[in-house]
Amino acid sequence: MTSFVLRRLLQLPLVLGAVYVLTAALLVLAPGDILEGGEKASTPEARQARMRRLHLDQHPLRRFAVTYPLELIVRRDLPSMEYNDWTVSEIMAMSFPVSAQLGLFALVLAVVGGTAMGTAAAVFRGTPLDHLSVGLALAGVSLPVFVIAEAGLILFAAVWPVLPVGGWGRPAQLILPGVTLSLPFMAYIARLMRAEMIEVLAQDFVRTARAKGCGRWRVVFGHAFQVSFLPVLSYLGPAAAGVLTGSFVVEKVFRIPGLGTHFVNSVRNGDQTLALGIVLLYAGLLVVFNLLVDLAYAAVDPRIRVGRP
Repeated sequence: MTSFVLRRLLQLPLVLGAVYVLTAALLVLAPGDILEGGEKASTPEARQARMRRLHLDQHPLRRFAVTYPLELIVRRDLPSMEYNDWTVSEIMAMSFPVSAQLGLFALVLAVVGGTAMGTAAAVFRGTPLDHLSVGLALAGVSLPVFVIAEAGLILFAAVWPVLPVGGWGRPAQLILPGVTLSLPFMAYIARLMRAEMIEVLAQDFVRTARAKGCGRWRVVFGHAFQVSFLPVLSYLGPAAAGVLTGSFVVEKVFRIPGLGTHFVNSVRNGDQTLALGIVLLYAGLLVVFNLLVDLAYAAVDPRIRVGRP
């Protein structure tokens, strides 16, 4: 187990290095002048000073291949190209807790709601409850997030104004964006859970448990649930990284000051260092959560031994 964890952690710098190279290449190829427009436009002297501070007077290859990696290793930070008085780490430290709160709330809703829907649909297969669950899951997977967000705004701002439709700071402001963010993940989890539960309920050990007189729900939750949950557990790695870093669309629509909003602004404003930092953070979280999922496999299913052939 220890050697497996160490091997996976040693892969983290390699993954981040590959992500860094690909992201840097895309940022270099992006059109536009980084210092053009808005507050960035100033006197030629101020422009030259800003270019030197941000190392924009260097060739892009030297800037991304030498200067920025050295600053990340030595200073462990990069200056933001858009926010003069802030560094990339400071912006992410301020916005990540917001995205983490929203993402954790959405993830809990998705896991609880998705597993409940999928389990009920499998147990009552062929009934109206099953058809309703499959229809809702199909709609959740098919509809884009911005459509769900706009529908929530119309319903709860115009038709039935009972929830705040934007901002951050109060518990009530978490409900609408959290539900919106959780619905696609909930729908996918419900589909996974239903398909796996139907397959597991047809296996021999479940029929044996029923033959011994176990009740329906004891068979479902005492014997079939742990095995059926494994595909959902695999999906939770990338899903957790996605929701904890914030949905770009959801945070932008509901005016939430999280990582998603800052990433969209960094792309629109040409803030290459901030976009690079957020992408690296997402990649790191993705590797860590996938490792945690692999370790959780052994806890959920005793037949699995992590790190052994």
